[in-house]
Amino acid sequence: MEETTRFSLLELFRMGGVFMWPLLFFSVAAIAIALERAVYLLYHNLRLDDLKERVEGFIKAGDLAAAREYLAGLTKRRMGARILLTLVNRSGLSEQRMERATEAEALSCVNSLENGFNFLTALGSLSPLTGFLGTVSGMIGAFKSIAEATEVNAQIVANGIYEALITTVFGLIIAIIAMIAHSLFSHVVDKFAADVEKTCSDLITGLAAAGPGSGIRTAAAAEPGAVDDA
Repeated sequence: MEETTRFSLLELFRMGGVFMWPLLFFSVAAIAIALERAVYLLYHNLRLDDLKERVEGFIKAGDLAAAREYLAGLTKRRMGARILLTLVNRSGLSEQRMERATEAEALSCVNSLENGFNFLTALGSLSPLTGFLGTVSGMIGAFKSIAEATEVNAQIVANGIYEALITTVFGLIIAIIAMIAHSLFSHVVDKFAADVEKTCSDLITGLAAAGPGSGIRTAAAAEPGAVDDA
């Protein structure tokens, strides 16, 4: 039985031709961006249910100073805490103004979470195109070898076919990795954005229901510039 020929990654890289260099760069970039975004999203805890429960308790107790202190201690690692802190600091304003303030802060947080997503999309598009360009280059070389040969056999066109197939495979693998990472991260951020909208809507309703007599407006007014910022 004949032994199956196996190639190392370095040998495949060499057989892939010159277009393997941009594909190597794309692969490193895709993996680096995906890892960086994964660490960033994990570091910034995107849970909101526990924050909502605590803040609702403070609102019912009329103690927004405690809510502000609680959220301020979590803003470094909790995107949701930053948004809800903005809401608490604007609690003395009208519902419309509170909504605008929290929407602006939420947009800023979502934009920071989505940094790098456009690069993953670009890599997902450029990698297969570069692979297909290598395919065309390889097939051109194969047909050139056929045209120059007096006798045609498989060995004459083997190198061109290798280049054509290897670049296509590597380009598609990189694109798959980039698009999977983009889809997963986008789902996480979209869910966070939806949770923020629902949570802020519920808390604004709670703040409005508490009314001026609850002491909430006094607590909000104690925050310097709370009204002027809106």
